[in-house]
Amino acid sequence: MSEKLSSYSFDMESRLRKTSQYLMPPQLNKPLVKDDGYDIYPVCALDEHKIFNGYCSLTDWIISEKNVVIDGYVGVFWEKIRQGISDCLTERGLTANWIYTADFLLESVVIDQLIEPFLGEENAVWGTKCTLTLADLYRTDQLTAAVPDQNATINIIIGTGAALANWQAALLYVDLPKNELQFRMRAGVINNLGAKTLAAHSRMYKRFYFVDWALLNKHKKTILNQIAVIADGQWPDQINWMFNADLVKGLNQISTSVIRVRPWFEPGAWGGQWIKNKIKQLNTEVVNYAWSFELIVPENGLVFESDGNLLEVSFDTLMFHNQQQVLGKHACIYGDEFPIRFDFLDTFDGGNLSIQCHPQLKYIQENFGETITQDETYYILDCEPEATVYLGFQDNIDPAEFKAALEQSQLQGKEVKITDYVQELPAQKHDLFLIPNGTVHSAGKGNLVLEISATPYIFTFKMYDWLRLDLDGHPRPINIDHAFHNLDFTRKGAVVKEELIAKPAVIEEGDDWQIVHLPTHEAHFYAIHRLEFDGKIEVDTRQCCHVLMLVEGESLRIETADGTCHEYAYAETFVVPAAANSYQLTNLGTGRARVIKAFLK
Repeated sequence: MSEKLSSYSFDMESRLRKTSQYLMPPQLNKPLVKDDGYDIYPVCALDEHKIFNGYCSLTDWIISEKNVVIDGYVGVFWEKIRQGISDCLTERGLTANWIYTADFLLESVVIDQLIEPFLGEENAVWGTKCTLTLADLYRTDQLTAAVPDQNATINIIIGTGAALANWQAALLYVDLPKNELQFRMRAGVINNLGAKTLAAHSRMYKRFYFVDWALLNKHKKTILNQIAVIADGQWPDQINWMFNADLVKGLNQISTSVIRVRPWFEPGAWGGQWIKNKIKQLNTEVVNYAWSFELIVPENGLVFESDGNLLEVSFDTLMFHNQQQVLGKHACIYGDEFPIRFDFLDTFDGGNLSIQCHPQLKYIQENFGETITQDETYYILDCEPEATVYLGFQDNIDPAEFKAALEQSQLQGKEVKITDYVQELPAQKHDLFLIPNGTVHSAGKGNLVLEISATPYIFTFKMYDWLRLDLDGHPRPINIDHAFHNLDFTRKGAVVKEELIAKPAVIEEGDDWQIVHLPTHEAHFYAIHRLEFDGKIEVDTRQCCHVLMLVEGESLRIETADGTCHEYAYAETFVVPAAANSYQLTNLGTGRARVIKAFLK
C-alpha cells in the first residue's frame, strides 16, 4: 500500500469509520499499488470520460436538470452531500430549494413497532427477512405532496427513499458499500433507517440485515431503470459519479465475460496470520485477519474505473440487471440471488473456530425467511503440518450427554473435551471436507480454508467457543438450542470419512491437463471440479455460471469467447457468467496450475 493511500485512509477518515482497513481511494493509479500478487482493488475498466470526480461537475449536471431527486442507501452522509453541492452552487451564484426525505419518516416509535416482528427476541442474534416495503416507513401522502417550488431555480429532494416522492425529475442514486456502512456503524456515526437512538452494534447490524437492507434492496431494484446518474458515497468529503447508461454498458460487459468483486477483510477472535503475511496491499498493523470476504454477494461490490476514477456499486445491481446472463439456465430458480459464496477462514497461528452447525432448509425458511440454507465445504488452500478439521460425531455420541456438557460449560465456564464427542481429522492441502446443513464442524488452527458455500452467511449456531472472548472482550453468542434443533446425529463414526470427505476422481484429461471431480454431498446444490493444467485448458460454461480460484500456481490468464482478457493471481476469486459461453485458461507460472471451479448442479 502506498504512503499516499495509507495517509488518506487514516488521517482524514478515522473519526468516521471504525476499522483498520484502508478506505478505497477515489482515484487509483494501479501501478502504484498493484504488485504481481493478489489485488485488493480489482476493477472493470470502462472507456475514457465515463466516471467523474467531484461535487462541482455533479452540480453542473444538477443545474442543467433544474429539478433533481437524490435517493440512496442507508448510511450515506446526506448532510455532507448536501453541503458539497451547496458549496458548488454558491460558487456559481445559485441556491436550491432543498427537501429532506428524513422529515417524512414515521415517528421512530411507530417504525419500531412495524419492524419488531422481524427482529426476533431482544437478545436473539437473528431476525426474519422483512416483508414490508420502504414506503411503509414514510408518511407517503405528505412526501408526495412535497412538490418542486415553481419559483425556485433548482429543486432537490434528498435522502433515502427520495424516489417515493414521484417527482417527474432526474434521479440520482447514491450507493454505499456494505463494508463501509458497517465501519460507519461501528464508529457510531450512522443509524438504522428512522431510528433516533444508537443501538448496540449487534442489534444495529441485525436490523440492517433483516430490515433496512431488505427494504432498500427491493427499492433499488424497483427504481433501477429510472436512475439517470449513480454516485459512490463511500468518501465523506468527495464523490465520484457516472451516468447510468454507462454503468449499464459496464454491467453488460462483465455479464458476458468475467467478474471479480472487491474483497474485504476482517479480524476475529480466532483469526490468523496467513492473509496478513501473503496479501501485500493490506494494513499489517492489525492483530490478525480471520476472514476474507471473497464473494459474499450481500456484502461485496463491483468497482468500475475510468480515467483513474473509481466507482463502486453493490453486486446486486448486476443481478437485478443481468441475472439471466450471469446465471444462465439457473436464473429461473435463483432470480437475482447469486447462490454461491467464496470466503477465506484464516487460522494460521490462530485458534480453532467455534464448534458449530448450520440450519436445515426448512428451519432457515420458517425461522429466518431465507430461501436456501448455509450448506458448506472446506477446501484446504494451505495448512500447517499438524492442522486439523473437526467434523461429524464420534460413533458413540450420546446427544443428551453432549448437550449437558455444552450447557454446563456455558453456565460454569468449564472446558469441554470436544474430541469426546466430535471427530478431529487431519487436514492436508487440497482436501475438501463436506459440511451439509446440520453437520457439526469447525476449522482447527493452522488452516487457510477456502470456504465454498451457499450464499447465506450469518446463520452459524455456535455450541462451544473454547471459553474465549471476542476482540472487544465480550462473550461470543452461544446457540445450543438452535443447534440441537438442527444437528444430524447420524453423521458419525465411519460415515464421516465415507460421506463427508470428497474422494477426487479424474473425469476428463488430455496431454497436459485433467479435470478432477471433487464430489460434494447429495444435499449440496453446487458441484466442484479442479482444473489441472501445465499450459492451457478450454472450458465451456454449458449455460452455467462458474466461480473460480487459482489454488496452486502463481498466476493465470483468462480469455473469454468475446475476446476479454484478464490476469488473476494465486488465491483471487473470479466469476465467469453463463453468457460467456466458453473461456480459455493459460498458466502463467512455472509449475502445474490448479483451479477450483464451483458451479450449480
